[in-house]
Amino acid sequence: MRISSFSIHPVAVADPPIRSSYGLHSPYALRTILILNTDDGITGIAEAHGGDGSIAALNAIQPMVLGMDPFQLHALWSNWGKPDTSGDRSQTWMVPGENPRDARTRAFAAVEAACLDIIGKAVGKPVCDLLGGRARDAAPFSAYLFYKHAGGGGEGADAREDEYGECLSPETMVRQCRQMIEKYGYKEIKLKGGVLEPEIEIETIRALRREFGPGYPLRIDPNCAWSVETSVHVGRSLREELSGGGYLEDPTASMEGMAEVRKRLLAEGIDTPLASNVAVTGLDDVVPAWRTDAVQVVLSDPHYWGGIRNVQRLSDLCDALGVGVSMHSNNHLGVSMMIMAHACCVSPGMHFACDTHYPWQSEQDEVIEGGRVKFVEGAVVIPDKPGLGIELDMDQVGRLEERYNKLTYRKRDDAAEMRKHVDPAWQRILPRW
Repeated sequence: MRISSFSIHPVAVADPPIRSSYGLHSPYALRTILILNTDDGITGIAEAHGGDGSIAALNAIQPMVLGMDPFQLHALWSNWGKPDTSGDRSQTWMVPGENPRDARTRAFAAVEAACLDIIGKAVGKPVCDLLGGRARDAAPFSAYLFYKHAGGGGEGADAREDEYGECLSPETMVRQCRQMIEKYGYKEIKLKGGVLEPEIEIETIRALRREFGPGYPLRIDPNCAWSVETSVHVGRSLREELSGGGYLEDPTASMEGMAEVRKRLLAEGIDTPLASNVAVTGLDDVVPAWRTDAVQVVLSDPHYWGGIRNVQRLSDLCDALGVGVSMHSNNHLGVSMMIMAHACCVSPGMHFACDTHYPWQSEQDEVIEGGRVKFVEGAVVIPDKPGLGIELDMDQVGRLEERYNKLTYRKRDDAAEMRKHVDPAWQRILPRW
């Protein structure tokens, strides 16, 4: 069995005007669908980040993949997928999906997922059962809350319904969370912070605790928007609210900054775990983060980390070190949703619910047959189907690809959107508070 064709389909997906410390999301998020076919008629699919950088990396790996045995992923990783460890691979300054040092790793991850889909279909097994067997039958996800402006994403006649409305206060964020929990059944809650004054975000977390109680673990992620001093203040202020399975994610920039926050909080008897997908971006970061006690929960991502198997390796390493594991997310469709679910279910150490942007995308943008991936009590159940368990709706892929071709931008730029819609002088500043 050999890979006989390799096709790339860039797509544009409506995205609401949600905020982070990077800025404001554009009306459309860019994604890429990858399709591999074998000479004996098996099709494997994957989803990757979008835009020119992602497409260039996939085009570069294509000659290595055509004619390849899909079972031989180790050789492909050795020849292509190893990340560039020079310079800064963190996401501190580059918005997710736009750091060029991640390009090879993300391209390999897409090829790996499509090859595992092929292998699963060839042997009649789900992907998570190919890699040692599943640790769980369903992948739990958290309600991922964002401060947002009015609007549901898309533009003009293609504008989406604004399901959640404007959410720029503690009260409206509680409403947003209630809507998500009622619709999807999530059992854990994450707030994307670094947007409003820290005191407002502290009050938002407190309001969520009052509304949902200690049975819903809480976490907050300001994407490095705070100084060490502000991070300590927030950790101190939310010592109760972030306890019981919650964590404080990337409050400040750099591993050294995270270690200092941890040290100061512990000195006050506050043992809130610090989590990261910024200071820790590869396997070579994990031991230094553990040695300095900078990070107690690592956020994996099958796209950034080089695929499902690397997430499994990360889970095993963190388990040996006594470090927790969760999962980062970005705007995504159902193909990525299933890649993430399989990665979670094959990783025994992933005891924290994973992030997902899935509620922020709409049914009319889904590219998998049968519509959107379903949540059962906040979790995605692995279907009793081979491979990833899904197939593409090629008519829908074509519609989203046509939309992509009409867009004027080919990379994500949250700062430009802030200057366009909120503040003409806005710049990302770290720390902002």
